[in-house]
Amino acid sequence: MATWKKLSLLLSIIPLLLLLAYGFKTNPRDVPSPLVGRQAPPFALTMFDGSRNSLEQLRGKPVVLNFWASWCFPACYEEAPHLETAWQTYRDRGLMVIGVDIQDRDADAKAFIDRFKLSFPSGPDLQGKISIDYGVYGVPETFFIGKDGTIHYKHVGAVDEKVLKAKIEEML
Repeated sequence: MATWKKLSLLLSIIPLLLLLAYGFKTNPRDVPSPLVGRQAPPFALTMFDGSRNSLEQLRGKPVVLNFWASWCFPACYEEAPHLETAWQTYRDRGLMVIGVDIQDRDADAKAFIDRFKLSFPSGPDLQGKISIDYGVYGVPETFFIGKDGTIHYKHVGAVDEKVLKAKIEEML
């Protein structure tokens, strides 16, 4: 009887260990988004400066939609300067960079924006609706939305200058 208990315990642990091993070797950036290639979910966002932006207003422009938070360290801190550089470099060619701050306090978010001298529009997703509609499960995540409103690419984790440039050039 004791042998059966040991064997059944062992047999129940093996699938769990295999699942755990699979999870450790899987790159979270490789998780495909069902939204890529489809129309981006509509959104309307009140920015920290009081202005409003919506996806409908941005139709005809390529959009980099970045989900971030001030408490997201180090990834959001690493990517912030690259997002600002992309905004400064490509805005004259029609690119819009929009920051969506999630699960954050306004004062902390504004301090983050000031720290990195971010000039692109950014606002809080107060009820989390935009994050849910886009299937965001962590920050940072960045969506590249084409001029036609179709999601061109999704990047999980800190986006770097190389990825930004490549994906923006593809959309322009």
